Amino acid sequence: MKTSKSERQSRLLQLIRERDIGIQEELVAGLNSAGLEVTQATISRDIKELGILKVTAGNGQQKYVPMERSGEVASGRLMKVFAEAVVHVNQAMNLVIIKSLPGMAQACASALDSMRLPEVAGSIAGDDTVFVATRNIGDAEALSRNLNQIVLQSSGRRQRQRE
Repeated sequence: MKTSKSERQSRLLQLIRERDIGIQEELVAGLNSAGLEVTQATISRDIKELGILKVTAGNGQQKYVPMERSGEVASGRLMKVFAEAVVHVNQAMNLVIIKSLPGMAQACASALDSMRLPEVAGSIAGDDTVFVATRNIGDAEALSRNLNQIVLQSSGRRQRQRE
């Protein structure tokens, strides 16, 4: 059945909220079984457009999670700001400390809040530092890995664009 782009993307978001899905083929299969004819290429474009992230869950498995929109700012832009502003991410017990470029901590914290990651209990931002509290050390380790992965993926894309 031919569906509109907005309906397809809405169903995609619903699917990743309801299930732990780690590969695009599972998304294609899930949408196809729901009666939507989609291809992996279409899903790949939707993931990028919707700002969907692939993160490592507490059990070590990877899964897709939606990044919620914040006001009128598109999630993709927030992710770009986050990835380009972060200098490094460190863990200290159940805290994750994000160092950013001067003046960018608030933007990083806003992007982090928009991700709605389950590991985050709360955050506070200064000028160039964000402190993120998690419920336990395991959550802090997972969050630190995920945030570093986001920054590394973005820096890899920037490097390929320059070449």
